[in-house]
Amino acid sequence: MSDAILVFNAGSSSIKFSVFVADDDTLRLFLDGQIEELFSAPVFTVTGADGRRLAHTAWPQGHPLAHREAVCFVMDYLTQQLGSVRLIGVGHRVVHGGLQFAHPVRVDAAIAAQLAQYVPLAPLHQPHNLAPIHDLLERWPDLPQVACFDTAFHRTNADLEQMFGLPQPMFAQGLRRYGFHGLSYEYIAGVLPRFSARAAAGRTLVLHLGNGASICALRGGCSVATTMGFTAVDGLLMGTRSGSLDPGLVLHLMEQHGMDVRAVQQLLYSESGLLGVSGLSSDMRTLLASDAPRARLAVDLFCYRIRREIGALAAVLGGLDAIVFTAGIGANSPVIRARVLQDAAWLGVDCDAEANAAGGPVISSATSLVDVLSIPTDEEQMIARHTRALVRAVCSQPKEPAAAGPQTTT
Repeated sequence: MSDAILVFNAGSSSIKFSVFVADDDTLRLFLDGQIEELFSAPVFTVTGADGRRLAHTAWPQGHPLAHREAVCFVMDYLTQQLGSVRLIGVGHRVVHGGLQFAHPVRVDAAIAAQLAQYVPLAPLHQPHNLAPIHDLLERWPDLPQVACFDTAFHRTNADLEQMFGLPQPMFAQGLRRYGFHGLSYEYIAGVLPRFSARAAAGRTLVLHLGNGASICALRGGCSVATTMGFTAVDGLLMGTRSGSLDPGLVLHLMEQHGMDVRAVQQLLYSESGLLGVSGLSSDMRTLLASDAPRARLAVDLFCYRIRREIGALAAVLGGLDAIVFTAGIGANSPVIRARVLQDAAWLGVDCDAEANAAGGPVISSATSLVDVLSIPTDEEQMIARHTRALVRAVCSQPKEPAAAGPQTTT
């Protein structure tokens, strides 16, 4: 009988899931799927590892699904599909682990309660990440669950990198730069030796460019700095998130424009970024295909902010050996890669146009002083690996002998 790991990545209006089957020491994708538009017109789709559609279910408009109902629907479907494959654990992407959780952790009710304390630090992500955990603890309490954190990879950052210029006691209270997209960066750091020994061992910038976007500076495969900070709205311009801005601007919005906390949150997380600048779309493909001036402006600002952060992080590293592009835009847009690399030419970067158009993985020229790669990320694979490792570790622990009962004589 084969063993399987289920991975959940739950968002505000969707639940994505993947199932990996353990073949000896490898994990093979078995299927993946999602339920989208939970609160309007839910759609459930599943595809096999070969891309073939395995299932499709659509609910009528106005028939919302709560996260609990969606999780139960997924679990019931998998019970029918897995057959003789045994589900041994469930891994979850959890955005925030705070200072306490620097590694994946087996989740029980007590751990879930501790993770709920970080909801104020990631209000748009953490509650939804935790929802399937609570549902499974209630309905399938004996099924091992593992939480894997987007913040954990950056706990190797020095205190100086994590600090804000705030009163020192606030740093100890947790007001610091945490960084995110850690599961993606951890995956890339793990596969780099296959593509470039120099990138794996040296000073490397990984550009995770998608609807959420950030850059991580690696030294020897470990995070030393990253563009996201206390929250996932910091750093680069993103699909609908503003990226870095003067905190005084937030005060101005509240004092002079009458905006309350909710309105500012909506503006910075959902109405800004590529969408806000372009007035058209948060999708880079739509913007690149448009001739609208504001669409071009949004693309220009996106690339410019990357240029600024590359310069800053190259300075932190004291030089640069490699650049790696990943995530939806980074791994799939030759146009954006070419623009970013043109802006980084001062660092000795030279792009091979044909290799870039072909998608890589190596897209730097033979004369480039910096290795450049394009590598798709796989956060779900990373979560599955952590989950299997923790489940195996728990199962391999020897059971303590039962305490001897009181002795009686007759």
